[in-house]
Amino acid sequence: MLTERQLSILHAIVDDYIRSAEPVGSRSISKRDDITFSPATIRNDMADLEDLGFLEKPHSSAGRIPSQKGYRYYVDHLLLPHHLTDKEEADIRSLFTERMQEIEEVIQQSARILSNMTSYISIVLGPEMFETKLRNIQIIPLSKNSAILILVTDTGHVENQTIQIPDSIEAGDLERIVNILNERLMGVPLFQLRMKLKKEIRDVMRAHVNNYEQVLSSLSNSFDIGKSEKVFYSGKMNLLTQPEFRDIDKVRVLLNMLEEEQTMNQILRAQKHGVQVKIGEENNLEAFDHCSMITASYSIGGKHMGTIGILGPTRMEYQRVIGVVDSVSKDLTKLLTSLYQQG
Repeated sequence: MLTERQLSILHAIVDDYIRSAEPVGSRSISKRDDITFSPATIRNDMADLEDLGFLEKPHSSAGRIPSQKGYRYYVDHLLLPHHLTDKEEADIRSLFTERMQEIEEVIQQSARILSNMTSYISIVLGPEMFETKLRNIQIIPLSKNSAILILVTDTGHVENQTIQIPDSIEAGDLERIVNILNERLMGVPLFQLRMKLKKEIRDVMRAHVNNYEQVLSSLSNSFDIGKSEKVFYSGKMNLLTQPEFRDIDKVRVLLNMLEEEQTMNQILRAQKHGVQVKIGEENNLEAFDHCSMITASYSIGGKHMGTIGILGPTRMEYQRVIGVVDSVSKDLTKLLTSLYQQG
């Protein structure tokens, strides 16, 4: 157990280091209005905190910086709840009330809001497509032998692909195909579309559409979607403004990891509900050893749909970032639920 004095000193050191990015010495701590201890007493407690693993002493510096253990203790025991100002809350709501027609557009906007408000990298995992259902299908001819297939889901996601149309398919046939697909596939989860197409739709088309096989094959290939969530980013270049990432090699490793969408997908899917804070090596990813990630889940109609998060240096403004992530996740949930109910 840390003494009250050690708690005060640890709190002050973390706060000062987050603000300045410079090792913190006993003299600067003693000048704070909320600290009444002498520099000598502070030095002794700083040495004890270092022995306990809460502080580290950088080479060629008399000051100390928080260790990952120190940040963990700070987040778990010393942070007070942070409430955004009325203006900040209003700004978030105003950005979310712009006329956005698709849920994917709302997700992208939430990523921009998070990175702009924190000056870190924002990461947002889009809705879980395995549980997303088909709302509507359209086929729009482009030429005699090609058309655009448009799939709209119940979360507002729009997928479009070009498909090949054989010469033998007339306009009336195409219209019948679209009617059959909408009648039989509306409300079917995306990952079941190919199975339904092969088992149920084939027999119906055989009875109503001439030369349906080639169209069926094109549709089957186009329906191979929804096998993973989509990860959205904003503010990747914010890394370059952080003193910790002046090393270009360190930045390159981190940015390369962010390009590994499957890995990032798995990391975000593993996040628990509510606000979570992972510091440094807790992320279990070497590229993130010097980063902290703060995440929160969002839902649609009470159903968990994805995760939003902030990635930045371990010297992160935890109190404010936790407040921003929490607020944006709640507003995102309200807006997505509203859009879903309207649809």
